[in-house]
This record gives sequence, structure tokens and C-alpha cells, in this order.
Amino acid sequence: MTGAERAAGGPERREAREKVAGRARYAAEYRPEGRLHGRPVPAVVARGRIASVDVSRALAVRGVVAVLTHENAPRLAAPQDPTLAVLRDDRVPHRGWYVALVVAETPEDAREGAAAVEVVYETEEHDVVLRPDHPGLYTPEEAYGGYPAVRERGDPGAALAAAPVLVEADYRLGALHNHPMEPHAATAEWRDGGLTLHDSTQGGNAVREVLAGMFGVHRRQVTVVAEHVGGGFGSKGTARPHAVLAAMAALHTGRPVTVALPRRDLAAVVGHRAPTLHRVRLGAGPDGVLTAVEHEVVTRTSRVREFVEQAAVPARVMYGCAHSRTAHRVVALDVPTPSWMRAPGEAPGMYALESAMDELASATGVDPVELRLRNDTDREPDSGRPFSSRGLAACLREGARRFGWEGRDPRPGVRRAGGVLTGTGVASATYPVLAAPSRASARAEPDGGFRVAVNATDIGTGARTVLAQIAAEALGVPPESVRMEIGSTALPAAPLAGGSAGTASWGWAVHRACTRLAERLAGAGGRVPPEGMAEDADTRGEADAEVPWARHAFGAVFAEVRADAVTGEVRLARLLGVFAAGRILNARTARAQFTGGMVMGAGMALTERSSIDVRFGDFTERDLAAYHVPVSADVPDVRAYWIEEEDPHLNPMGSKGIGEIGITGAPAAIGNALHHALGARLREPPFTPDKVLAVLRRTPPG
Repeated sequence: MTGAERAAGGPERREAREKVAGRARYAAEYRPEGRLHGRPVPAVVARGRIASVDVSRALAVRGVVAVLTHENAPRLAAPQDPTLAVLRDDRVPHRGWYVALVVAETPEDAREGAAAVEVVYETEEHDVVLRPDHPGLYTPEEAYGGYPAVRERGDPGAALAAAPVLVEADYRLGALHNHPMEPHAATAEWRDGGLTLHDSTQGGNAVREVLAGMFGVHRRQVTVVAEHVGGGFGSKGTARPHAVLAAMAALHTGRPVTVALPRRDLAAVVGHRAPTLHRVRLGAGPDGVLTAVEHEVVTRTSRVREFVEQAAVPARVMYGCAHSRTAHRVVALDVPTPSWMRAPGEAPGMYALESAMDELASATGVDPVELRLRNDTDREPDSGRPFSSRGLAACLREGARRFGWEGRDPRPGVRRAGGVLTGTGVASATYPVLAAPSRASARAEPDGGFRVAVNATDIGTGARTVLAQIAAEALGVPPESVRMEIGSTALPAAPLAGGSAGTASWGWAVHRACTRLAERLAGAGGRVPPEGMAEDADTRGEADAEVPWARHAFGAVFAEVRADAVTGEVRLARLLGVFAAGRILNARTARAQFTGGMVMGAGMALTERSSIDVRFGDFTERDLAAYHVPVSADVPDVRAYWIEEEDPHLNPMGSKGIGEIGITGAPAAIGNALHHALGARLREPPFTPDKVLAVLRRTPPG
């Protein structure tokens, strides 16, 4: 490691130079000979059926080779995930559902041909509005992740009624959209009965299984390659329609086909974070110590497939109290199917819970940091299991010290300079520690180098770099001597990059394989035979074993905001997070993940908004001109730190996932800071100027 790398806290990303030089190839940049381009045609009605499709004008466009519809597309087996049943029948379950695919020689020809496809619909009445009194609401069996939809401990109703201090608040979060830098794309090629798919995916093994089943071939006949992936935030965690369409078109035409989705299509076809309506009730004593917690969530799913955002689950983890009720209800509407988005459940759930905790701090007069410390616990409240480690208190104290929390004037709405109001806020953060079984292989070469292979996916997190570090440490060699091979189903099978579980899962298997290889090498006196020496590892039965501990990462996020009382504009002045996430394997990449999560949380709080046009059933903010993600000017000072945390109950590396925890504290911290600035509470992000001015008219500061 160079001096510069030590100063930064770890080696630079192995693929960094390829990316900045433009040499890194993404899914749409593979150019097999004879490649065609596919352009999907989305439905323009919110619900109904296709009465007729006229493709004659499209086929007359120069360069158009074929137009696939439900009438002529290859017949595939029904997928387990109904969102992949594209061009299968004449139904239209929501606006944006794909009803045709135009295949042409160039992307421009395909786009022109798609505009020429004429579809006549038989429309049906649609319903796209989520409301807390919707007659179609029901309690599902479980929320996403296998969590019971309803959990109750003690007698929360009686405890809330008897509480000396009671906080009751409703919070509303709208839909949010995954907008990775690289839109979803795939290049498919059939050869000798086998399919090779270069896909922008977070998990090639899952895509291979899905496509093999749908196309009726053995999994060994499908190879999915994801050499470089330009982000995903969950939206690339499972097979998506673009992969099915590319493989279908390649089979139909006999030529390779690339399907790259237009960004405007992403809102409707690759999942999104569903809107959630929260009802939070906190009962406490005058000292702020909780006696009861109730968190009820209402959300929506589609009529295509049920997906229930598990937003009440964080309340089962965070703070100790004897009485608790957490519940989810959902309604199926004529909307696109929601899915994973960074920290599903925790991101919206922690916003509501941590906002309510701030309201409790105001009601009791207890400092918001101290309030959280008073309600800390060494056991997971709902399960009763001891935490394997819980660094929440240390993060709160260290964050307060670094942020300069001491001496903060608790009075809201009093820090004013001209027309600008300033406030500070804090919120806790959490995310579960997850891991899944993985395989890996390690090989010692006669030239003194090592080759380590695992089908990990690097979605921009630095997986290649960190896995090489894990391998080098286990082998006792410099990282430069380790060659990492990832991103192909031809390599040892591994789970997807998601749930902050990638490094823990892949690294576990890499560590096992390299440890075994190191032991064999030691037994051979360090001599490598001419044919090399190899070891494999499979963590089934170990990474997925039941454990007696509750395993979570924790953190604390502090924010300072400035609100203009004249224009209503809110500016983020500072955002600081401190996290307890086990052993940090690479400070450089870890800091990027923590700060990236916090910036995404700032987007939730201040800029990102999605709404549906009730008449047409369409998301109105469908591109980055209308859906505003934060840019550098929006986050001038974002800092991430961590505490040293040793946890022997995790994995051989002692690490916890870090990709998602950053987003779980930032929105509430910013919202709490805004309350401190204004002296009035906003409960529906994003906190845009119109909302700020409306609340200031009702409650002037001071």
C-alpha cells in the first residue's frame, strides 16, 4: 500500500482508472457482430386491454427488423415474478407496462419505429390513490423480508392511555425512485442453444435462474455477465423486463440484441419505493423514558404482485419499552409494482420513528441526544435476543462531540440572521446485519500470484478492491499479488449485491477458500506445484445458520439547516454521521458508502418528490429534470466517521454492511433540524419552499 493509500485509509478502487478512462464496459457497450437494438413501447392507459396493434408503419421505418407484441413474441414459461410476464397477453395492469418491442439496426431506428407502433386499448376504470381510509386496505400475512405484518408485546393500548406524556403524529412519505447513473440495459446473444447475457444487474445468478426457467433451458446454458454496473440502489436486485425482452428479441431474430431502457421508463418498470403513511404513538414518563410504542403503516402495492414495504420493523429494534405494537396494512392499486430501494423499510420507517422521538424530546424538555441514550437497550425489544454489539450510544456521544452539540440552544425558531433561520437536529440510524451462503475459489499460481474467483457484483461499491484485501489478509500476501475475478455466472455462485450483505457474504467464502489455501501452502513449505494449487469454499449451513444474537449496525446523524423565511428555501449546511458497523475493511470505500447514503437521505428530505397524475395513472416526475436528486451544491459539507467496534458474532472479517445505514438517519435528522430552525413541524418530505412558507404563515418563528 502506498503512502497516499494509507492516508486515505485503503487502496484505491481496482477499476478506477478503467472507469475514468472510459475503458470499463457496461451492459449496453458490448458489441457482438450483427447486434440489433430494441426499444420497448409502454402502455399509455392506466388499466385495460389491448384491442389491436398495428405494426405496419413501424416495420416500414428504415432499419426496423422486427416488432414483437403479445401476438408474435416467443412463448415463454410463466415466471414466478409476474412483472416479467411481458408480451405474454393483452392485459395492461398499469400505465408504462410494455406492450411491444421494436428491434432495429440502430437505437435511433428503434426509437423511430417504437413511435410508429399504433395500439388501440379497451380501457377500464383505474384507482391509483393511496389513502388511510381506502376500502381495499388489508393486513397481509407478512411484510417484505418475511417479517410478520403485525407484532404486539404487552398491552400497548393501556400503556399509551396511562402514559404521563403522549406523542401522536402522522407522517406521510411519497413514492421515491431508484435512479442509478446507468439505466437498466442488457445485451443478449443466443449461440448453439445457449444464451449469453451482459446485464446491468446486482445479481447474475438470480437472473440466470429466471431466464433458464422462462426459456426452458438448463441453467448451465445461460451465462450472465455483469462486469461493471453503474449503480442500482435495489432496482437491479432481481431480473427486470429489459433482460427478458433482450433475450426474447435475440431468440426471435437470431441476432444479438441490446435493450437499454430510456430513463423516462424506469419509474414504471424497475420498481420504486412505495409511498407510506405512518401513525406513530409514543408513551413516556416525564423523564422521556418510553413506556409504549405504536407504529402503524399504510402502504400500497400493485395488482401485479404484492410487495409490502416493511416500514414499521425498525420500531421493533430501536428502543426498549415493555409495550409495543407495529403493524402494516396495504392496498393493491393500478400502479407499477414497488420493490427494493436503498434500505427498504428502514429508510421510511426510521424517518417516522426518529421524527416522533424528536417530538417526544420537545414534549418532555429532554435533550434529543440524551433522550435516545435514556432509551438505549442491550436486547432487541421484540425478540428479546441480546445484541451481538450495539454501538448506538457511542455513536450519539461521538457525533455530538464532533458536531459541537454541547451548548445548543434547545429553543426552536430563535437562531436568526436577517431572514435566515438556522437549526440543528439529530436522528439515530440502523440496519440489520445480513449474510447469505456463497461459494468462492482461490488458486495459487506457480509465478507467485493468486487468482480468487467469486460471482460478486460491483455496483460501484468497490467490491473488487475489498475482496482482494480480504483474500490477501487471509493468504498473508500483498493485495497486489491477488487477481480478483467477479461478475459472471461462470464463476463460483454467489448472492446478489443487496441488503448491505455483499461483502459479508462473498468475503466469508473468499476468506474460507484463502485460509484453506494458505494452510495447504504452509504444509507444502510454500512450494506451488507446476499445475498450481487450488481450494474452494461453500458457506452453506454457516452463513445462513440461526444465531442467538440480534445483529445490527447502528449510527447517529446530525444535521444543520438554514431556512429562508422569505423564499422558503431550505439549505443543508452540515451533515455528519458516526456509525458502528463492525470492522471497517477499507476506510476509503466505507466513507464513500456512508456519505453516499447520507446524501441520498438528504434527497429524501429536501428534493426528491414523485406524484401520480390521478387522471392518467402516470408518474409525473419521470426524468432527472423533474425528479431532483441532490447535486454537490446541495450537500456542501457531508462527513462520515465510525467507532472501533469488535463483534465476534458476525463473520470471519468482523464486518457489518454499510451500504444502506447512511440513508436511515439523514432524513429525520434534517427534518428535526428544520423544526429547530422554524419552530414548527413539517411531517411530509420533501421540505420544499411551498411547504415551509405555508407552515411559517401558520406559525411565525420565535
